[in-house]
Amino acid sequence: MQTKSHSNPTLIMIGLLLGGFVGMFSETALNIALPQLEQQLHVNTGTIQWLVTGYLLMVGIVLPLSSMLTKHFTTRQLIIFALSDFIVGAIISALASDFAILLIGRMIQGIATGLLLPLIFIVLLAVYPPQKRGAAMGLVGLVIMFAPAIGPTLAGLILGALSWHWIFWLFVPLLAIALIITIIFMQNVSEVTKPKVDVLSIFLSSFGFGGLVVGASLAGDRGWGNPLVLVALAIGIVALYFYCHRQLHLDTPILNLRAFTFKKFSVGTAIVMTDFGIIMSSMYLLPMYWQKGLVVPVALTGVLMLPGGVINAIVSATSGRLFDNYGAKWLTRLGFIFTFIGALMLIMTTTHSGYWYVVLAHVILMIGAPLAMSPAQTYGLNALRGPVAADGSTILNTLQQILGALATAIATSLLGIGQSASHATGTTAFVHGTHYGFWFTLALSVLGFCLSLLVTNQPAKSVDPLAEKRHPEPAATTEN
Repeated sequence: MQTKSHSNPTLIMIGLLLGGFVGMFSETALNIALPQLEQQLHVNTGTIQWLVTGYLLMVGIVLPLSSMLTKHFTTRQLIIFALSDFIVGAIISALASDFAILLIGRMIQGIATGLLLPLIFIVLLAVYPPQKRGAAMGLVGLVIMFAPAIGPTLAGLILGALSWHWIFWLFVPLLAIALIITIIFMQNVSEVTKPKVDVLSIFLSSFGFGGLVVGASLAGDRGWGNPLVLVALAIGIVALYFYCHRQLHLDTPILNLRAFTFKKFSVGTAIVMTDFGIIMSSMYLLPMYWQKGLVVPVALTGVLMLPGGVINAIVSATSGRLFDNYGAKWLTRLGFIFTFIGALMLIMTTTHSGYWYVVLAHVILMIGAPLAMSPAQTYGLNALRGPVAADGSTILNTLQQILGALATAIATSLLGIGQSASHATGTTAFVHGTHYGFWFTLALSVLGFCLSLLVTNQPAKSVDPLAEKRHPEPAATTEN
């Protein structure tokens, strides 16, 4: 059945955006609580980081399957399931009394986020015309970038007055509102064709992406030379190789990797991955630096993280519209120049750095990251047409989340290496460790700037009209 014209696409997306906000918020909300959780749950830094990377692991496993799921279930069904699943995971985490139960709750939430993130872009591409996608992507940028930036602030305020359990209780009413809005307003925007499921591809995808994240996460605790770490990384790399080979030779792949034949999409995806790595590594290290390096109380840490979060929101909301007017070329370059300056300032911190200096470094970082993110996303996705556009969204989000997990794990590992290499103890050793992690953030900024040099301001249009004839865009339906 055909849909009516999308007279108010923002109303269609509002529940999805709210769910996506909670999903991205939860990626960093616990960061500020990690030092407290280490003590209360009696685990070390390498173990506690699994609350971040375990969540991202599930996101990375589910994301590659989202394109296939949209062909078997309606958009509305998937979003309702994802929001319900998130509520269940949040309640389990809120009620958790030990590390294992909390990790299970976090991983259940990761499943929901893995479904929601690509659906945001699939729905956006379906309900907004190309000339309005830049502004719409700016709205999405507000979700994708502001949520993880504001997470530590809200979590810090909660921890100052209540326990960490209330971070998860906060999710429940927001998700319930998103679920109600979705039930009322969401329409289906994809065609349910129910193609044959390739089970081998699902296994290869899970072992591939999962192996990389597990290996990098274990390295944060055991070291990169540990046999278990090397085995996990080897399994991940080999499985991903065969997964990619299989997708390129299947008539109906689970994930259409031919999207990478479009150069603009490849460049945009690489920039988004790098930018998200900058965000996740810095947002993992910075709250711990405040608390363990400068000995700032947790509630005050949240307040001090607020200016960066506010600036992030402002830039995220405007960068998409700036793309509509100026393109991605100079926005991405300028963005990575800002992240470079912010990361360099954080490397120069000490145990006696002024609060104003650290806040300023954070603000500069949060100007640069969203300034590059939304334009790069729009630049890449606008290069795709037809069914491959949905696969492009899934690919972009999958690799973004995988790199976020890897960046968090690498930052954890470098933090430990830096502490061990320091000849000092206590706060001085910890600050020395954070410098190792921030050098990684700085390296990603340099990589991002180099990638931005490949961006052009020419319109990103598909150059494969035959592909569009072979795979015309499906008509939207309103199936439930």
